[in-house]
Amino acid sequence: MLLRLKVLMASGLLLVGAAGSAAAEPSTPIAYPAGATSTRYVGWAFDTCDAPTLAQMTAWKSSPYRAVGIYIGGGNRACKAQTNLTPSWVSSVTKMGWRLIPIYLGWQAPCNTTKPLRMSSNPATASAQATGAAADAVSKAKALGLVGGSAIYGDMEHYDASSASCRDAVLRYLSSWTKELHRHGYISAVYAHQNSGAVHLAGAYNFASYARPDALWIARWDGNYSLTNWPNIPNSYWANGQRAKQYQGDHNRTYGGVTLRIDSNRFDAPVASVEFAYTVTGNVTSRSGPSWSYPAVTGYPAGSTVHVVCQTFGPKVGTTTVWNKLTTGAYVTDYYVNTPSKTTYSPPIPGCSHPYQTTTSLSRRSGPGTSYSVVGTLPAGSLAWVTCQRSGTKVGTTSVWNRLTDGSYVTDYYVANASNTTYSAPIRRC
Repeated sequence: MLLRLKVLMASGLLLVGAAGSAAAEPSTPIAYPAGATSTRYVGWAFDTCDAPTLAQMTAWKSSPYRAVGIYIGGGNRACKAQTNLTPSWVSSVTKMGWRLIPIYLGWQAPCNTTKPLRMSSNPATASAQATGAAADAVSKAKALGLVGGSAIYGDMEHYDASSASCRDAVLRYLSSWTKELHRHGYISAVYAHQNSGAVHLAGAYNFASYARPDALWIARWDGNYSLTNWPNIPNSYWANGQRAKQYQGDHNRTYGGVTLRIDSNRFDAPVASVEFAYTVTGNVTSRSGPSWSYPAVTGYPAGSTVHVVCQTFGPKVGTTTVWNKLTTGAYVTDYYVNTPSKTTYSPPIPGCSHPYQTTTSLSRRSGPGTSYSVVGTLPAGSLAWVTCQRSGTKVGTTSVWNRLTDGSYVTDYYVANASNTTYSAPIRRC
């Protein structure tokens, strides 16, 4: 079906979306804003009902965890006050090196028996409820300083998987959740129980009637933290930096003398992206791309502040080839910004990337063309973590190729971004 859609599009027989979207369901494009970037986290994570205090987060730097789940909103959120969860808290803990996992506990399945706010069993009504929930989730994320390109995890608690009407409402809800987050420039992610929401999403993975979420976080408290070989979910589904597992629930852990009651998780998936404020050390002008050859945008005098979302490569200035992407979407050389390093990248600032789903199984190549060697594959629905675009061998209707975070290339023709013919903003040129 997906290949047929591409053929029809190439022949001019199919138009998808007013903006010339490269794909419809199940792989839908994300409308990243200019200052967006995405962050992939690989490692241990914990979540707890209330965001811990700054002192607790400082003490837990001695733990193996480096990411924390935060409940940003939703009518079913249990710890509603969240007195610690403020923009200042977000800024402080991310500067410590913590990654954040935004969770939105909104409408639940109509057959859920534990949560008071349940969606309609009518799929059309459930769809409208999801659109409102996603818009609210984006508003809550922005208020905390989580920039475009962040993942937001819609929490779909366990429900009766044997109910067909319940399944249909949930799938329609999560499809609309995905499309609305994508429209706002955020990554769609879902937290679901292994035996209900997760298995239903896997069953509809290739259905053209549903938009597929970009990442899946399952709850299965079996003590096994593996991100592969999940029951009823093929390893080829959500295969490239798109999986997380909550493998142990509701237990106490103590680090740095501080005890928290947590759930434990393993992640290789998108999380939140934030801005990092740094001082400019010398007069510098931002550019529309990561090079002096791009047009000037804004001048920053020494001592002023710039807000960095990610780092990428460009022409060498002084001792570094690193360039900082700002919340405005413009770039400044890192040489005149007081980040930790003047020679290389500076964690916790992430590398710049814009992930999009692939619309079919796709070869990764060593260069931007079909004559280059195949170095791996991306199954259909995988995230192509794109760092930049450049021209190469024409495939279908486009000569654009995407360079991925691992240095390999894929043709843009089978990547669900804004265009099947030309470059897609705000991705930079290679």
